[in-house]
Formats: sequence, structure tokens, C-alpha cells
Amino acid sequence: MTRIVAGAAGGRRLAVPPKGTRPTADRVREALFSALDADGVLGGARVLDLYAGSGALGFEALSRGAALATLVEADRTAVSVLRRNAATVALPGVDIRASRVDRMLAAANRTPYDLVFADPPYAVDDDELAAVLTELAAGWLAPDATVVVERSTRSGDPRWPSALVPDRSRRYGETTLHWAAFAGQRHS
Repeated sequence: MTRIVAGAAGGRRLAVPPKGTRPTADRVREALFSALDADGVLGGARVLDLYAGSGALGFEALSRGAALATLVEADRTAVSVLRRNAATVALPGVDIRASRVDRMLAAANRTPYDLVFADPPYAVDDDELAAVLTELAAGWLAPDATVVVERSTRSGDPRWPSALVPDRSRRYGETTLHWAAFAGQRHS
């Protein structure tokens, strides 16, 4: 079990898929969301949570004032857990997409997002992650969007496309959060 750290749904417990996911530790989420709060990113934000797993990042964003959280997950068991967690959290603005991340991003129906979380399984290699980041920058981001990638500390920095400007990295034991800011114009 994991829990929502703060906000309207603070303290509510989230189920975690039995295998295949690696939920972001409460202390890492707390640090991440404290920084996002300080940056003024969350209020009314449209959030895209890629490789959502339990949905902890998207649900935390909604709990702290985001308007919409689109949770993208391919694993059927995890999608079932996401649906149960959405009922538990009981906040408006949840949009669950049962899809592989690359397929969802290849779709023509693109919605601009203000904040993107990408927490791929460690098995996702650097080339696949770079392709996802490139696709995001090619039409999924609102002006001044923030992208946060969570990776194993051993993985090194993501290969950001030129439209995503690296901002900072923070290490939390075996987990590192990499931040970038969108420096491009939204494409239709």
C-alpha cells in the first residue's frame, strides 16, 4: 500500500499492482510535490501520468489542486488497480487510458498538458525513453510545461529533445528525478 501524502485526499490509501510496477516512495513524492507547489505548477494543471502503475503521482496531483490527470498504463492488472484507486480517491478529473505509452502518444488527438510525469519501468531503455520525450515535445505540451522523469540513479540523465530544457535533477537513494521545462511552441 501507498498513500496520498497531502491535499484534499491526503491520507487515503492506494492499492499497488501485485507485480510489474515500482511505486514512487512516499518521501520522494513528498519532495517532488513540495517542489511543484513551490513552483506554482499544480493549481488547475492538466497532468499526464505516463506508466501510471498505481496512479500515485496523478492522484497526488489531483489531491493538491490539478484540474485533470490522465493516467496511462498498459498492464491490465494495473489498469484495474487504477480504476479501484480512482474510486477510493473520489476526486473529479481522472482520465484513465488503458494503452501503451508510445501508442497513446502517436494518436492524433493531442491535448496540451502543463505537467507530465514519466516513470517508466527500469527495463525501458534510453532510446525508448528518448522517443517518448521527443513525441511529448512534438505536440503534447502546453507552453511552459514541466516534465519530470523518474529513473534509477544508475540510469543516468535522460536524452532530452531540444525543446525540453533540463532544469534540475534530485537524487533520493536509488531514485533520481530529472526535471525539464518545455521551451517550444505548441504544435497542433
